Amino acid sequence: MKFRPVKPSPSPESSKVGTRHRRAPRAANRGQVGAGVGSAYLAAMNDTPSIDDVLADLVEEFDLLGDWEGRIEYVIDLGKGLDSLPETDRVEANKVPGCAAQVWLATRHEGDRLRFLADSDSALSKGNIALLLRLYSDRTPAEILAFDARAALDRLGLPSALTRQRANGLNSMVGRIRAEAAALAA
Repeated sequence: MKFRPVKPSPSPESSKVGTRHRRAPRAANRGQVGAGVGSAYLAAMNDTPSIDDVLADLVEEFDLLGDWEGRIEYVIDLGKGLDSLPETDRVEANKVPGCAAQVWLATRHEGDRLRFLADSDSALSKGNIALLLRLYSDRTPAEILAFDARAALDRLGLPSALTRQRANGLNSMVGRIRAEAAALAA
Protein backbone atom coordinates (compact mmCIF):
# COMPACT_ATOMS: atom_id res chain seq x y z
CA MET A 1 0.00 0.00 0.00
CA LYS A 2 1.46 3.31 -1.06
CA PHE A 3 1.26 6.21 1.37
CA ARG A 4 0.07 9.41 -0.20
CA PRO A 5 0.23 12.61 1.84
CA VAL A 6 -2.96 14.53 2.29
CA LYS A 7 -3.10 17.54 -0.01
CA PRO A 8 -3.78 20.84 1.67
CA SER A 9 -7.39 21.77 1.11
CA PRO A 10 -7.94 25.37 0.13
CA SER A 11 -10.51 27.49 1.84
CA PRO A 12 -13.62 28.35 -0.22
CA GLU A 13 -12.31 31.89 -0.76
CA SER A 14 -8.91 30.73 -2.01
CA SER A 15 -9.97 27.71 -4.05
CA LYS A 16 -10.05 29.83 -7.19
CA VAL A 17 -6.58 30.69 -8.41
CA GLY A 18 -7.69 34.06 -9.75
CA THR A 19 -8.55 35.30 -6.25
CA ARG A 20 -6.19 36.79 -3.69
CA HIS A 21 -4.82 34.34 -1.20
CA ARG A 22 -4.86 35.68 2.30
CA ARG A 23 -3.08 34.58 5.43
CA ALA A 24 -4.80 34.70 8.78
CA PRO A 25 -4.53 38.20 10.26
CA ARG A 26 -1.46 38.64 12.42
CA ALA A 27 -2.80 39.52 15.85
CA ALA A 28 0.50 41.04 16.94
CA ASN A 29 0.23 43.65 14.20
CA ARG A 30 -3.36 44.64 14.92
CA GLY A 31 -4.25 47.64 17.02
CA GLN A 32 -0.67 48.85 17.49
CA VAL A 33 -0.85 51.65 14.96
CA GLY A 34 -2.88 54.75 15.79
CA ALA A 35 -6.40 55.17 14.44
CA GLY A 36 -7.03 56.75 11.08
CA VAL A 37 -6.32 56.18 7.42
CA GLY A 38 -2.70 55.10 7.99
CA SER A 39 -3.67 52.23 10.26
CA ALA A 40 -6.38 51.06 7.86
CA TYR A 41 -3.84 51.10 5.04
CA LEU A 42 -1.28 49.14 7.10
CA ALA A 43 -3.94 46.65 8.21
CA ALA A 44 -4.92 46.04 4.58
CA MET A 45 -1.28 45.51 3.67
CA ASN A 46 -0.88 42.91 6.43
CA ASP A 47 -3.78 40.90 5.00
CA THR A 48 -2.17 40.53 1.56
CA PRO A 49 0.69 38.06 1.56
CA SER A 50 3.85 39.00 -0.25
CA ILE A 51 4.93 37.05 -3.30
CA ASP A 52 7.62 35.44 -1.09
CA ASP A 53 4.96 34.38 1.44
CA VAL A 54 2.93 32.76 -1.36
CA LEU A 55 6.07 30.98 -2.54
CA ALA A 56 6.78 29.79 1.03
CA ASP A 57 3.23 28.39 1.21
CA LEU A 58 3.72 26.60 -2.12
CA VAL A 59 7.07 25.16 -1.00
CA GLU A 60 5.40 23.86 2.15
CA GLU A 61 2.56 22.31 0.13
CA PHE A 62 4.99 20.74 -2.35
CA ASP A 63 7.16 19.36 0.48
CA LEU A 64 4.11 17.56 1.88
CA LEU A 65 3.64 15.85 -1.47
CA GLY A 66 7.10 14.34 -1.60
CA ASP A 67 7.72 12.71 -4.97
CA TRP A 68 7.44 14.32 -8.38
CA GLU A 69 4.31 12.31 -9.26
CA GLY A 70 2.46 13.84 -6.32
CA ARG A 71 3.66 17.29 -7.25
CA ILE A 72 2.52 16.95 -10.86
CA GLU A 73 -0.85 15.66 -9.66
CA TYR A 74 -1.15 18.66 -7.36
CA VAL A 75 -0.29 21.08 -10.18
CA ILE A 76 -3.03 19.50 -12.30
CA ASP A 77 -5.43 19.93 -9.37
CA LEU A 78 -4.49 23.64 -9.18
CA GLY A 79 -5.53 23.97 -12.82
CA LYS A 80 -8.96 22.53 -12.03
CA GLY A 81 -9.56 25.51 -9.72
CA LEU A 82 -8.69 28.07 -12.38
CA ASP A 83 -11.49 30.49 -13.25
CA SER A 84 -12.78 30.06 -16.81
CA LEU A 85 -11.35 32.40 -19.37
CA PRO A 86 -13.96 34.44 -21.24
CA GLU A 87 -14.25 33.50 -24.93
CA THR A 88 -13.37 37.08 -25.85
CA ASP A 89 -9.90 36.47 -24.36
CA ARG A 90 -9.28 33.28 -26.34
CA VAL A 91 -7.64 35.15 -29.18
CA GLU A 92 -4.34 34.71 -30.99
CA ALA A 93 -2.86 37.80 -29.32
CA ASN A 94 -3.30 36.15 -25.89
CA LYS A 95 -1.71 32.84 -26.86
CA VAL A 96 1.62 32.09 -25.21
CA PRO A 97 4.09 30.89 -27.85
CA GLY A 98 6.52 28.09 -26.99
CA CYS A 99 4.08 25.95 -25.01
CA ALA A 100 3.42 22.29 -25.81
CA ALA A 101 -0.30 22.99 -25.57
CA GLN A 102 -2.44 26.02 -26.30
CA VAL A 103 -2.17 28.50 -23.43
CA TRP A 104 -4.00 31.82 -23.33
CA LEU A 105 -2.94 34.58 -20.95
CA ALA A 106 -5.01 37.76 -20.67
CA THR A 107 -3.91 40.75 -18.63
CA ARG A 108 -6.06 43.26 -16.77
CA HIS A 109 -4.71 46.51 -15.34
CA GLU A 110 -6.35 47.26 -12.00
CA GLY A 111 -4.85 50.45 -10.63
CA ASP A 112 -1.14 49.83 -10.25
CA ARG A 113 -1.58 46.05 -10.27
CA LEU A 114 -1.75 43.40 -12.95
CA ARG A 115 -4.39 40.71 -12.82
CA PHE A 116 -3.92 37.70 -15.05
CA LEU A 117 -6.57 35.37 -16.45
CA ALA A 118 -5.54 32.20 -18.23
CA ASP A 119 -6.57 28.84 -19.62
CA SER A 120 -5.13 25.93 -21.54
CA ASP A 121 -6.38 22.92 -23.45
CA SER A 122 -3.98 20.69 -21.46
CA ALA A 123 -4.50 19.76 -17.80
CA LEU A 124 -0.79 20.06 -16.96
CA SER A 125 -0.31 23.39 -18.76
CA LYS A 126 -3.46 24.69 -17.09
CA GLY A 127 -2.01 23.67 -13.73
CA ASN A 128 1.33 25.31 -14.51
CA ILE A 129 -0.32 28.61 -15.41
CA ALA A 130 -2.58 28.36 -12.33
CA LEU A 131 0.52 28.05 -10.16
CA LEU A 132 2.07 31.09 -11.84
CA LEU A 133 -1.13 33.10 -11.39
CA ARG A 134 -1.08 32.25 -7.71
CA LEU A 135 2.36 33.84 -7.53
CA TYR A 136 1.98 36.74 -9.96
CA SER A 137 -1.66 37.85 -10.24
CA ASP A 138 -2.69 41.03 -8.40
CA ARG A 139 0.91 42.25 -8.14
CA THR A 140 2.60 45.47 -9.16
CA PRO A 141 5.00 45.39 -12.11
CA ALA A 142 7.87 46.08 -9.69
CA GLU A 143 6.96 43.02 -7.58
CA ILE A 144 6.74 40.83 -10.68
CA LEU A 145 10.03 42.03 -12.13
CA ALA A 146 11.90 41.74 -8.81
CA PHE A 147 10.81 38.12 -8.28
CA ASP A 148 13.25 35.40 -9.41
CA ALA A 149 10.87 32.92 -11.01
CA ARG A 150 13.60 30.47 -12.03
CA ALA A 151 14.84 30.15 -8.44
CA ALA A 152 11.26 29.89 -7.17
CA LEU A 153 10.33 27.11 -9.60
CA ASP A 154 13.58 25.31 -8.76
CA ARG A 155 12.66 25.49 -5.04
CA LEU A 156 9.41 23.76 -5.94
CA GLY A 157 11.29 21.13 -7.95
CA LEU A 158 8.90 21.67 -10.82
CA PRO A 159 11.20 22.08 -13.86
CA SER A 160 12.99 18.82 -13.09
CA ALA A 161 9.64 16.99 -12.96
CA LEU A 162 8.61 18.25 -16.41
CA THR A 163 9.70 17.20 -19.88
CA ARG A 164 12.02 19.67 -21.60
CA GLN A 165 9.15 20.87 -23.82
CA ARG A 166 6.85 21.45 -20.82
CA ALA A 167 9.65 23.22 -18.90
CA ASN A 168 10.22 25.47 -21.93
CA GLY A 169 6.48 26.20 -21.98
CA LEU A 170 6.59 27.13 -18.29
CA ASN A 171 9.48 29.50 -19.01
CA SER A 172 7.47 31.01 -21.89
CA MET A 173 4.55 31.65 -19.52
CA VAL A 174 6.85 33.39 -17.03
CA GLY A 175 8.41 35.38 -19.87
CA ARG A 176 5.01 36.58 -21.03
CA ILE A 177 4.00 37.64 -17.50
CA ARG A 178 7.31 39.52 -17.07
CA ALA A 179 6.91 41.17 -20.49
CA GLU A 180 3.45 42.45 -19.48
CA ALA A 181 4.92 43.84 -16.24
CA ALA A 182 7.86 45.44 -18.06
CA ALA A 183 5.52 47.09 -20.58
CA LEU A 184 3.46 48.65 -17.79
CA ALA A 185 6.55 49.69 -15.82
CA ALA A 186 8.05 51.49 -18.81
